[in-house]
Amino acid sequence: MMLSSRVLLRGLRAETGLWRSLSTSTRALASHSRGVDVIDCSVPQYNNRLDTPLTDIPFVRNLTPEQKMLKEKEKESWTKLTEEEKLALYRLSFQLSYAEMRKGSDEWKTVLGGVFIFIGFTGLLVLWQRLYVYGDVPHTFSPEWVEKQTQRMIDMRVNPVHGFSVNWDYEKKQWK
Repeated sequence: MMLSSRVLLRGLRAETGLWRSLSTSTRALASHSRGVDVIDCSVPQYNNRLDTPLTDIPFVRNLTPEQKMLKEKEKESWTKLTEEEKLALYRLSFQLSYAEMRKGSDEWKTVLGGVFIFIGFTGLLVLWQRLYVYGDVPHTFSPEWVEKQTQRMIDMRVNPVHGFSVNWDYEKKQWK
Protein backbone atom coordinates (compact mmCIF):
# COMPACT_ATOMS: atom_id res chain seq x y z
CA MET A 1 0.00 0.00 0.00
CA MET A 2 2.78 2.39 0.88
CA LEU A 3 4.57 1.73 -2.38
CA SER A 4 1.47 2.44 -4.44
CA SER A 5 0.90 5.79 -2.73
CA ARG A 6 4.52 6.80 -3.40
CA VAL A 7 4.15 5.87 -7.03
CA LEU A 8 0.95 7.89 -7.25
CA LEU A 9 2.62 10.95 -5.73
CA ARG A 10 5.59 10.67 -8.08
CA GLY A 11 3.21 10.40 -10.99
CA LEU A 12 1.36 13.50 -9.88
CA ARG A 13 4.57 15.45 -9.39
CA ALA A 14 6.40 14.49 -12.55
CA GLU A 15 4.30 14.32 -15.66
CA THR A 16 1.21 16.46 -15.41
CA GLY A 17 2.16 19.18 -13.00
CA LEU A 18 -1.13 18.41 -11.28
CA TRP A 19 0.55 18.21 -7.89
CA ARG A 20 1.87 21.74 -8.26
CA SER A 21 -1.55 23.07 -9.20
CA LEU A 22 -3.13 21.25 -6.26
CA SER A 23 -0.55 22.34 -3.73
CA THR A 24 -0.36 25.99 -4.74
CA SER A 25 -4.00 26.70 -5.48
CA THR A 26 -4.89 27.33 -1.86
CA ARG A 27 -1.84 29.53 -1.39
CA ALA A 28 -2.71 31.52 -4.48
CA LEU A 29 -6.25 32.08 -3.28
CA ALA A 30 -5.10 32.95 0.22
CA SER A 31 -2.62 35.51 -1.05
CA HIS A 32 -5.15 37.09 -3.40
CA SER A 33 -2.65 36.94 -6.25
CA ARG A 34 -5.30 37.04 -8.94
CA GLY A 35 -6.60 40.38 -10.11
CA VAL A 36 -4.95 42.50 -7.45
CA ASP A 37 -4.05 46.09 -8.27
CA VAL A 38 -0.65 46.85 -6.81
CA ILE A 39 -0.10 50.48 -5.90
CA ASP A 40 3.44 51.78 -6.07
CA CYS A 41 3.75 53.96 -2.98
CA SER A 42 7.10 55.40 -4.07
CA VAL A 43 5.42 57.65 -6.66
CA PRO A 44 3.09 60.50 -5.70
CA GLN A 45 -0.62 59.76 -5.92
CA TYR A 46 -3.72 61.87 -6.26
CA ASN A 47 -5.96 62.07 -3.17
CA ASN A 48 -9.00 64.17 -2.31
CA ARG A 49 -8.20 65.15 1.27
CA LEU A 50 -9.32 68.08 3.37
CA ASP A 51 -6.01 68.35 5.22
CA THR A 52 -3.98 68.51 1.98
CA PRO A 53 -6.24 70.06 -0.68
CA LEU A 54 -3.32 70.81 -3.03
CA THR A 55 -2.06 67.52 -4.42
CA ASP A 56 1.37 66.69 -5.84
CA ILE A 57 0.08 65.48 -9.17
CA PRO A 58 -2.90 66.52 -11.30
CA PHE A 59 -6.11 64.53 -11.34
CA VAL A 60 -5.96 63.83 -15.08
CA ARG A 61 -2.54 62.66 -16.25
CA ASN A 62 -3.34 61.29 -19.71
CA LEU A 63 -4.79 64.21 -21.66
CA THR A 64 -7.03 63.89 -24.69
CA PRO A 65 -6.33 66.09 -27.74
CA GLU A 66 -9.07 68.55 -26.68
CA GLN A 67 -7.56 68.79 -23.20
CA LYS A 68 -4.10 69.36 -24.70
CA MET A 69 -5.49 72.24 -26.78
CA LEU A 70 -7.07 73.67 -23.65
CA LYS A 71 -3.74 73.44 -21.81
CA GLU A 72 -2.08 75.36 -24.65
CA LYS A 73 -4.80 77.97 -24.47
CA GLU A 74 -4.15 78.22 -20.72
CA LYS A 75 -0.67 79.59 -21.35
CA GLU A 76 -2.19 82.69 -22.97
CA SER A 77 -4.24 85.34 -21.23
CA TRP A 78 -6.94 83.98 -18.94
CA THR A 79 -9.30 86.78 -19.96
CA LYS A 80 -9.77 85.01 -23.29
CA LEU A 81 -11.00 81.83 -21.53
CA THR A 82 -14.67 81.23 -20.93
CA GLU A 83 -16.07 80.09 -17.57
CA GLU A 84 -16.56 76.55 -18.91
CA GLU A 85 -12.94 76.41 -20.07
CA LYS A 86 -11.70 77.65 -16.70
CA LEU A 87 -13.80 75.01 -14.96
CA ALA A 88 -12.51 72.33 -17.34
CA LEU A 89 -8.92 73.41 -16.58
CA TYR A 90 -9.67 73.21 -12.85
CA ARG A 91 -11.13 69.72 -13.27
CA LEU A 92 -7.95 68.61 -15.04
CA SER A 93 -5.99 69.37 -11.87
CA PHE A 94 -8.58 68.56 -9.20
CA GLN A 95 -11.45 66.10 -9.07
CA LEU A 96 -13.33 67.96 -6.33
CA SER A 97 -13.27 71.52 -5.06
CA TYR A 98 -12.64 72.20 -1.38
CA ALA A 99 -16.33 72.98 -0.86
CA GLU A 100 -17.31 69.70 -2.55
CA MET A 101 -14.90 67.79 -0.31
CA ARG A 102 -16.43 69.38 2.80
CA LYS A 103 -19.97 68.62 1.67
CA GLY A 104 -21.40 65.77 3.68
CA SER A 105 -22.91 62.63 2.30
CA ASP A 106 -26.26 60.98 2.97
CA GLU A 107 -24.59 57.81 4.26
CA TRP A 108 -25.77 58.57 7.80
CA LYS A 109 -29.34 57.89 6.71
CA THR A 110 -28.42 54.40 5.59
CA VAL A 111 -26.52 53.69 8.79
CA LEU A 112 -29.34 55.01 10.97
CA GLY A 113 -31.89 53.00 8.99
CA GLY A 114 -29.81 49.85 9.50
CA VAL A 115 -29.56 50.53 13.22
CA PHE A 116 -33.33 51.01 13.50
CA ILE A 117 -33.98 47.81 11.55
CA PHE A 118 -31.61 45.92 13.86
CA ILE A 119 -33.23 47.37 16.99
CA GLY A 120 -36.72 46.61 15.66
CA PHE A 121 -35.79 43.02 14.82
CA THR A 122 -34.23 42.60 18.26
CA GLY A 123 -37.37 43.99 19.91
CA LEU A 124 -39.55 41.56 17.98
CA LEU A 125 -37.26 38.70 18.97
CA VAL A 126 -37.42 39.66 22.65
CA LEU A 127 -41.21 39.99 22.47
CA TRP A 128 -41.50 36.57 20.84
CA GLN A 129 -39.26 35.06 23.53
CA ARG A 130 -41.33 36.62 26.29
CA LEU A 131 -44.55 35.29 24.87
CA TYR A 132 -43.55 31.83 23.69
CA VAL A 133 -40.22 30.82 25.23
CA TYR A 134 -40.28 31.95 28.83
CA GLY A 135 -42.82 30.58 31.27
CA ASP A 136 -44.83 32.41 33.88
CA VAL A 137 -43.08 34.46 36.55
CA PRO A 138 -42.25 32.23 39.57
CA HIS A 139 -44.45 32.62 42.65
CA THR A 140 -41.39 33.62 44.68
CA PHE A 141 -41.46 37.06 43.01
CA SER A 142 -44.90 37.92 44.32
CA PRO A 143 -45.02 40.75 46.91
CA GLU A 144 -46.56 38.47 49.53
CA TRP A 145 -43.77 35.92 49.20
CA VAL A 146 -41.05 38.61 49.31
CA GLU A 147 -42.65 40.06 52.46
CA LYS A 148 -42.75 36.63 54.14
CA GLN A 149 -39.15 35.92 53.16
CA THR A 150 -38.01 39.28 54.52
CA GLN A 151 -39.79 38.65 57.82
CA ARG A 152 -38.21 35.19 58.04
CA MET A 153 -34.73 36.68 57.48
CA ILE A 154 -35.35 39.28 60.18
CA ASP A 155 -36.57 36.61 62.61
CA MET A 156 -33.48 34.53 61.94
CA ARG A 157 -31.28 37.63 62.41
CA VAL A 158 -29.48 37.06 59.12
CA ASN A 159 -26.11 38.87 59.03
CA PRO A 160 -26.80 41.33 61.86
CA VAL A 161 -23.46 43.19 61.70
CA HIS A 162 -23.10 44.40 58.11
CA GLY A 163 -26.00 42.88 56.20
CA PHE A 164 -29.72 42.81 55.92
CA SER A 165 -30.66 42.87 59.61
CA VAL A 166 -28.63 45.96 60.45
CA ASN A 167 -31.49 48.22 59.33
CA TRP A 168 -34.11 46.50 61.53
CA ASP A 169 -34.88 47.67 65.05
CA TYR A 170 -35.72 44.52 67.01
CA GLU A 171 -37.09 46.39 70.02
CA LYS A 172 -39.59 48.60 68.11
CA LYS A 173 -40.11 45.93 65.38
CA GLN A 174 -39.73 48.40 62.52
CA TRP A 175 -37.12 49.56 60.02
CA LYS A 176 -34.60 52.07 61.35
